[in-house]
Amino acid sequence: MGTTAMTVAALVLGSYLLGSIPFGLLVARILGGKDVREHGSRNIGATNVSRVAGPLAGVVTLILDAAKGAVVVWVSGRVTGHQAAAMIAAGVAALLGHCFPLWLKFQGGKGVATALGVFLALSPVATMAAFLVFALAFAFWQFVSLASLAAAAAMPLLIYFLWAPGHAPPLSVSLGTLFATALIFYKHRRNLDRLTHGTEPKYALRKTKGDSE
Repeated sequence: MGTTAMTVAALVLGSYLLGSIPFGLLVARILGGKDVREHGSRNIGATNVSRVAGPLAGVVTLILDAAKGAVVVWVSGRVTGHQAAAMIAAGVAALLGHCFPLWLKFQGGKGVATALGVFLALSPVATMAAFLVFALAFAFWQFVSLASLAAAAAMPLLIYFLWAPGHAPPLSVSLGTLFATALIFYKHRRNLDRLTHGTEPKYALRKTKGDSE
């Protein structure tokens, strides 16, 4: 294994470990005095933290979870001379860490906030467009889960068309984006089941028995 490959491997491992830090669990304990895994949807994502420990805790969790994704992409870019393959690999590793954290027996969040940070660092324009999709979907349907899935589904196309003027993204970025979308859909499979059966709660930021991110 050459030096470059070793460097990328180290970045990927470090990104997974950073992604595994359960900020939602830590923030809920500090600001709310509760174990978020024992309340609400039992998810460590920002929405459940908000319903369990309050809006401030939810916002702090959202920022920290997004920062995990953005930091690993930024660091990978600096270390590798902005090699897109290394940057998306680090981002995907952080996303996997958040969804399947080593410290919580691989029971983590649903990845939306961390993916937000990853793609904000990779392509701010595409990410802002995805956020617009999220906002419109939430305003129309009032489901956080459905809005998150709409934004995730749109991301591969947005990355492809908005990566750079007149240029498609590298194949590694396209594949990484598709993987991230598939992972977010997998983590939202229970939400999809409830949406299909009409039992998914609206206004998911409120205290409900829902399982949104």
